Parts: sequence; structure tokens; C-alpha cells
Amino acid sequence: MDLNADLGEGFGRWTLGDDEALLGVVTSANVACGFHAGDPSIMHRVCRTAAACGVTIGAQVGYRDLVGFGRRFIDVEPDDLRAEVLYQVGALEAFARAAGTRVAYVKPHGALSNAVFSSERQADAIVAAVRLYDRDLVVLGQPASVLLQLAAAAGLRVVGEAFADRAYRPDGALVDRREPGAVLHDEDEVTGRAVALAISGHVVALDGSPVAVDAGSICVHGDTTGAVRLVRAVRTALEQADVDVAPFAR
Repeated sequence: MDLNADLGEGFGRWTLGDDEALLGVVTSANVACGFHAGDPSIMHRVCRTAAACGVTIGAQVGYRDLVGFGRRFIDVEPDDLRAEVLYQVGALEAFARAAGTRVAYVKPHGALSNAVFSSERQADAIVAAVRLYDRDLVVLGQPASVLLQLAAAAGLRVVGEAFADRAYRPDGALVDRREPGAVLHDEDEVTGRAVALAISGHVVALDGSPVAVDAGSICVHGDTTGAVRLVRAVRTALEQADVDVAPFAR
């Protein structure tokens, strides 16, 4: 099972999360590409550190929304979204190559991730961008999403992602962050959920119903309170449960 976190989400003098500490624990890094967060200096630094730590780099693409941290839906026209995804992946690839590595996968961030759970127009734009840029890139997303369905149909490799620190709806989508209980902070709950996801492929939805989640990667958000502590606890719990923690792509 892969263990990932969102990284490089500061901007200028504004710092969010402990990238260096997280890169010592995770196996894959979803690096912000400058649209919802991140800037050239941060992208350069995170890619260098990830390469030194042997962590796989993924492009975390989002809406052009620095103020809203990419967590506000924007009805971007498909042609524009395709170009914006291409732009973000290409920018991060430059820093990855400078660090002696490469971008191995693409993951939508925030509101874009929520949108492509069901929106064919926006999901198809991401798939088109990946196909134009590099068909060897993996698409990482929510297992029940339209995005992964379209990506697989287009011949791209897809990997499902589960969230140890987020609540689920019965249909497999994430609970909106504005709703109570959407983000989990209790260490025992987060680690227990991660182990259950890795071993049984199930998670308990907010209404108590079981949800099947076919995931090859587990995420703990880098901006969640106590993220470093939670990620370390999740990795320890997975290893103690005899789960091999390793990246899904190189």
C-alpha cells in the first residue's frame, strides 16, 4: 500500500505543513503546482527533497484559486481546464527533472477532485491533458469516480486513492469539508481506518454503512492538524499489520 500526503502547499512567505518531516515518512508526494498553492521555489525544494528521500513525485493539479486554496468549485471550460492541467504538470516536471527524477502521476486537488467524481466534462479534460503530455503517467483518484472510469477507458493506468483522515458518504464520495465530522483528527480512528482500508478495502461511511474502496494509495492531508504525527502513526500501524508500504509508481 502506498502512503501519500499533499505537499508544497505554502506560497511565498506563507508556510503550510511540514514538508521535510512528511517526506521522511510518505512513499508518494502530491506536490502543489502553483495554482491552488505552491510557487517555483517551493516546488524546487520539495522535488529536491523528495528525490533525496526516494519519494515518488505526483502533480497535484487544481483550479486556479490561490485565495480559496483550490477548495472552491470553478466551472472551467474543458479546453481551458485541459490547458491548465498541462501547464501545471509541465511546470512540476521541470523541477522534478532538475532534481534527477520525474513526475510519475497526476492527482486532482480539492474542489477539482470533488468535481471529477461525477462531472464527465471536467474529468475528460484531465484525461485529455494526461494523454497529451505522457500516457505513462498514472491517474490517482477516488475509486468510484468518473475520472478513473474515463482514464481507464482511455488506456491510462489508474490507481484508487483512499483517505484516512476524511469522512465518506455512502456513495463513496467524500463528505463536504463544510459539514460536521468531515475531517478526522483522532489518531486511533485515523490509523484504524487506514489499516481497514489496506486489509479489507472497506471504510465506514458517516451514516454507519460500509463502503467498498478499491485503493492502492492512502492519503493523509498535509494541512490536517497534527499531520506529521498522524502520517507516522498510520505508517507504523500499517507496518505492524504486515502491510508492505511502498509507492505505486516510480
